[in-house]
Amino acid sequence: MNPLRSSLLAAWALALAGAAMQGADGTGRALEREFNAWPFLVESRAEGAGNLHVSSRVGPLWFSQPGADREGRTARGFRPFWVEFEPTQGKPGSQLVLYPLFNLTQDESTYRWSVFELIRRQGRRDGAPAPTEAFDRRHEFEVFPFWFERDFAEPELNYRALFPIHGTVRQKLGIERVSWTLFPLYVESERRGAVTQYFPWPFLRRTTGAARGGGLWPLYTTVERPGESSSTYLLWPLVYRLSREPTPDDPPGTPARRDVGVLPFYAASSGPGYVSETYLWPFFGYTERTLPAPYRETRYLWPFWVQGQGDGRHVNRWGPFYTHSVIKGYDKQWVAWPLYRQARWVDEGIERERRQLLYFLYWHEEQRAAGRPQSPVAELTHVWPFFSGWDNGAGRRQWQLFSPLEVFFPGNAKVRQTWSPLFAVARHDQRAPGHTRTSLFWNAVTAESQAQEQRSEFHLGPLLSVSRAGGERRIAVGNGLFGFHRAAGGGWRVFWWDYPARAASAATTAQPAPSSPSPRP
Repeated sequence: MNPLRSSLLAAWALALAGAAMQGADGTGRALEREFNAWPFLVESRAEGAGNLHVSSRVGPLWFSQPGADREGRTARGFRPFWVEFEPTQGKPGSQLVLYPLFNLTQDESTYRWSVFELIRRQGRRDGAPAPTEAFDRRHEFEVFPFWFERDFAEPELNYRALFPIHGTVRQKLGIERVSWTLFPLYVESERRGAVTQYFPWPFLRRTTGAARGGGLWPLYTTVERPGESSSTYLLWPLVYRLSREPTPDDPPGTPARRDVGVLPFYAASSGPGYVSETYLWPFFGYTERTLPAPYRETRYLWPFWVQGQGDGRHVNRWGPFYTHSVIKGYDKQWVAWPLYRQARWVDEGIERERRQLLYFLYWHEEQRAAGRPQSPVAELTHVWPFFSGWDNGAGRRQWQLFSPLEVFFPGNAKVRQTWSPLFAVARHDQRAPGHTRTSLFWNAVTAESQAQEQRSEFHLGPLLSVSRAGGERRIAVGNGLFGFHRAAGGGWRVFWWDYPARAASAATTAQPAPSSPSPRP
């Protein structure tokens, strides 16, 4: 074996063996807040309020991190196979197995688990206290799209169904009730008192009850709800006529809403203060509106050449070269679609501006308090797949080198804890101005600085550490196998077998990371 390689391996082994001893109340305990036995174990602590205790084992795989999400929950697990968020007051705990393959969320009363959201179950835990609301009594189990089961406080909402054999499902997918027997041979659906039977679905149909009609789809179908609406299709969807009568809440004299079409030659819609006509659908036409605000739009070659102007609404589209629209305060521009996109809008008192290059290759958003141009600016930046950076505008900053997932799952703490750290070749975290921590290769190399306490630490795995606190200095080789120490105002001395203490495992309480004004998805 190469002599240099043998020496390095021997030094590493001695460092790890000494680290396992952790021992004395020496200079290591006083100066170093990080215990680095990479790749087997890295622990760090921050003294003071919260006493953060973060640990990782086997690189980024086995970990424990307090304050991992906006609710301040502690996350721990073995990435990417298992991750757990411990419950806190007002926020249930959750467990993930190869997320999004398996997801379990539970509190003291209820639970919910799912497998890719295709197999899912939720209900009350054994021994849970009595429910305070009818909704709490629900038990639901699904194996989509084959088995559907639900027990509710109201018996009329309960169901069990086996697709395609036989069953009934209620209050699901926007349908009040749907039943089937040997689907598609027989299907029955109900909505607002109208019952539609299909034999087989979707071709031969009949509607009774609050509405009447039927037909043979797609040749001809008609349904009328007296005093409310009617619809007729011929060769669906080419020829149609739809109408909806005014509701009792509409002012007297309000005209009916009507839609007619003979596609692709002509289509028209009209209603209270509104008329739209399209020729050679969907390319050429116009829309004119007087209610609730005046607006006129001309479509010369939709969707490429469109011009519209009105109160609070503006469209100037010369696609794909340039488009600019302002709709309900949402200001959006495209240049050489889909190359560059810029948007500005206000959401819940936050003014947001977003710039994108090819949707996700470059993604940058700024946020500030609406109407306060001098307020702090929060920023979120992605350069896919190389970089993600975040600045909350209040002194908290983070960035990560190699970040292929964050741009697709903004604000998803489960993805951030399960998958993102596996790609983090380098990470930087500034908790406050002057308090920073940078790590390379999953904590193989770490550097932390805290200006307020006049402290700094550097670790090259278990091989070398350099620490400073005020006027005190410490340089350790092999995690304390030997090194040099200088007390404040004193000289340097050599030490042997002086290993730093591990972060106290009991210190697991943490304050949640700042969340305002942090960028939101």
